[in-house]
Amino acid sequence: MITNDIQIRVRYAETDQMGYVYYGNYAAYFEVARVEMLRMLGFNYKQLELEGVMLPVLEFSIKYFKPAFYDDLLTIRTTVNEMPAARIKFTYETFNEKNELLNRAETTLVFINKSMNRPVAMPAKMQEAMLQYFKKS
Repeated sequence: MITNDIQIRVRYAETDQMGYVYYGNYAAYFEVARVEMLRMLGFNYKQLELEGVMLPVLEFSIKYFKPAFYDDLLTIRTTVNEMPAARIKFTYETFNEKNELLNRAETTLVFINKSMNRPVAMPAKMQEAMLQYFKKS
Protein backbone atom coordinates (compact mmCIF):
# COMPACT_ATOMS: atom_id res chain seq x y z
CA MET A 1 0.00 0.00 0.00
CA ILE A 2 1.20 3.51 -0.86
CA THR A 3 -0.11 6.54 1.03
CA ASN A 4 0.68 10.22 0.64
CA ASP A 5 -0.84 13.34 2.24
CA ILE A 6 -0.97 16.81 0.72
CA GLN A 7 -2.56 20.03 1.92
CA ILE A 8 -4.66 22.45 -0.10
CA ARG A 9 -6.03 25.79 1.11
CA VAL A 10 -9.55 26.50 -0.20
CA ARG A 11 -9.67 29.65 -2.31
CA TYR A 12 -12.72 31.92 -2.37
CA ALA A 13 -13.29 31.24 -6.08
CA GLU A 14 -13.66 27.52 -5.28
CA THR A 15 -16.79 28.03 -3.17
CA ASP A 16 -20.42 28.18 -4.25
CA GLN A 17 -23.30 30.45 -3.23
CA MET A 18 -23.74 28.49 0.02
CA GLY A 19 -20.09 29.06 0.93
CA TYR A 20 -19.22 25.38 0.43
CA VAL A 21 -16.41 24.14 -1.79
CA TYR A 22 -18.14 23.52 -5.11
CA TYR A 23 -18.40 19.77 -5.58
CA GLY A 24 -16.66 19.77 -8.98
CA ASN A 25 -13.50 21.26 -7.50
CA TYR A 26 -12.71 18.04 -5.66
CA ALA A 27 -11.79 16.38 -8.98
CA ALA A 28 -9.07 19.03 -9.41
CA TYR A 29 -7.93 18.60 -5.80
CA PHE A 30 -7.61 14.85 -6.34
CA GLU A 31 -5.61 15.41 -9.52
CA VAL A 32 -3.13 17.49 -7.53
CA ALA A 33 -3.00 14.75 -4.88
CA ARG A 34 -2.29 11.91 -7.31
CA VAL A 35 0.27 13.95 -9.26
CA GLU A 36 2.10 14.64 -6.00
CA MET A 37 1.96 10.97 -5.05
CA LEU A 38 3.58 10.04 -8.36
CA ARG A 39 6.16 12.79 -7.84
CA MET A 40 6.93 11.32 -4.39
CA LEU A 41 7.67 8.03 -6.20
CA GLY A 42 10.00 9.80 -8.64
CA PHE A 43 7.57 10.23 -11.55
CA ASN A 44 5.53 13.04 -13.05
CA TYR A 45 2.77 13.23 -15.61
CA LYS A 46 4.78 15.43 -17.95
CA GLN A 47 7.63 12.92 -18.18
CA LEU A 48 5.21 10.01 -18.66
CA GLU A 49 3.56 11.87 -21.54
CA LEU A 50 6.96 12.68 -23.09
CA GLU A 51 7.66 8.94 -22.94
CA GLY A 52 4.40 8.25 -24.80
CA VAL A 53 2.17 7.19 -21.88
CA MET A 54 -1.07 8.95 -20.95
CA LEU A 55 -3.23 8.35 -17.88
CA PRO A 56 -6.86 9.27 -18.61
CA VAL A 57 -9.49 8.84 -15.91
CA LEU A 58 -11.73 5.83 -16.52
CA GLU A 59 -13.90 6.11 -13.38
CA PHE A 60 -14.52 8.71 -10.67
CA SER A 61 -16.78 8.34 -7.64
CA ILE A 62 -17.17 10.36 -4.48
CA LYS A 63 -19.25 10.33 -1.29
CA TYR A 64 -19.65 13.61 0.64
CA PHE A 65 -20.06 13.71 4.41
CA LYS A 66 -19.42 17.35 5.38
CA PRO A 67 -18.67 20.54 3.46
CA ALA A 68 -15.38 22.43 3.29
CA PHE A 69 -15.37 26.24 3.35
CA TYR A 70 -13.31 29.18 2.14
CA ASP A 71 -9.82 29.33 3.72
CA ASP A 72 -10.05 25.81 5.19
CA LEU A 73 -6.76 23.95 5.08
CA LEU A 74 -7.63 20.54 3.71
CA THR A 75 -5.54 17.40 3.97
CA ILE A 76 -6.05 14.95 1.15
CA ARG A 77 -4.82 11.44 1.85
CA THR A 78 -4.20 9.50 -1.35
CA THR A 79 -3.77 5.73 -1.28
CA VAL A 80 -3.01 3.03 -3.82
CA ASN A 81 -4.15 -0.21 -2.18
CA GLU A 82 -3.13 -2.73 -4.83
CA MET A 83 -0.29 -3.08 -7.29
CA PRO A 84 -1.29 -1.47 -10.59
CA ALA A 85 -1.07 -3.25 -13.95
CA ALA A 86 -2.77 -1.58 -16.95
CA ARG A 87 -4.97 0.40 -14.53
CA ILE A 88 -4.19 2.28 -11.35
CA LYS A 89 -6.82 2.93 -8.68
CA PHE A 90 -6.42 5.85 -6.27
CA THR A 91 -8.54 6.35 -3.15
CA TYR A 92 -8.81 9.73 -1.47
CA GLU A 93 -9.94 10.95 1.93
CA THR A 94 -10.33 14.68 2.55
CA PHE A 95 -10.01 16.01 6.11
CA ASN A 96 -10.45 19.51 7.51
CA GLU A 97 -8.25 21.11 10.17
CA LYS A 98 -10.31 19.42 12.91
CA ASN A 99 -9.40 16.08 11.27
CA GLU A 100 -13.05 15.51 10.33
CA LEU A 101 -13.59 13.31 7.27
CA LEU A 102 -15.29 15.44 4.61
CA ASN A 103 -15.45 12.98 1.74
CA ARG A 104 -14.10 9.73 0.38
CA ALA A 105 -13.45 9.18 -3.35
CA GLU A 106 -11.88 6.88 -5.92
CA THR A 107 -10.46 7.33 -9.39
CA THR A 108 -9.31 4.64 -11.77
CA LEU A 109 -6.87 5.66 -14.48
CA VAL A 110 -5.66 3.62 -17.45
CA PHE A 111 -2.15 3.54 -18.88
CA ILE A 112 -2.53 4.38 -22.59
CA ASN A 113 0.07 4.28 -25.36
CA LYS A 114 -0.17 7.82 -26.74
CA SER A 115 0.60 6.99 -30.38
CA MET A 116 -1.62 3.90 -30.62
CA ASN A 117 -4.33 5.15 -28.22
CA ARG A 118 -4.47 1.66 -26.70
CA PRO A 119 -4.12 0.41 -23.11
CA VAL A 120 -0.63 -0.74 -22.09
CA ALA A 121 1.01 -2.14 -19.00
CA MET A 122 2.35 0.26 -16.41
CA PRO A 123 5.86 1.41 -17.42
CA ALA A 124 8.56 -0.90 -16.02
CA LYS A 125 10.35 1.90 -14.12
CA MET A 126 7.13 2.82 -12.35
CA GLN A 127 6.43 -0.83 -11.59
CA GLU A 128 9.88 -1.18 -9.99
CA ALA A 129 9.31 1.94 -7.86
CA MET A 130 5.92 0.73 -6.63
CA LEU A 131 6.82 -2.91 -6.11
CA GLN A 132 8.57 -2.21 -2.79
CA TYR A 133 5.24 -1.01 -1.33
CA PHE A 134 3.44 -4.22 -2.24
CA LYS A 135 5.97 -6.91 -1.34
CA LYS A 136 4.65 -9.38 1.18
CA SER A 137 6.60 -9.46 4.44
